[in-house]
Amino acid sequence: MYNSAITSLSTKGQVVIPEDIRKLIGLKEGAKMMVFTDGANVMLKPIETPSMEEFEKLAKATRQYAKKAGLKKSDVEDAIQKVRRRARRT
Repeated sequence: MYNSAITSLSTKGQVVIPEDIRKLIGLKEGAKMMVFTDGANVMLKPIETPSMEEFEKLAKATRQYAKKAGLKKSDVEDAIQKVRRRARRT
């Protein structure tokens, strides 16, 4: 099912998403979105913040993967420092 509406682009590049569409997909003030384009079309995708439970599940899976790969805490800390040093140079 597709819903459509007409809106305008402001001089600041802002677009108002019509109220009926905001309500339909549950957008609230301050919602963050990704913006995609294929060069001709624009798509807005709301970014959903994961729940703490989802985050903990992801962290657990990441720790298990790191353990299987033989990574140590010091390996991760070294990698972080390397990226930070590289970022400071640019």
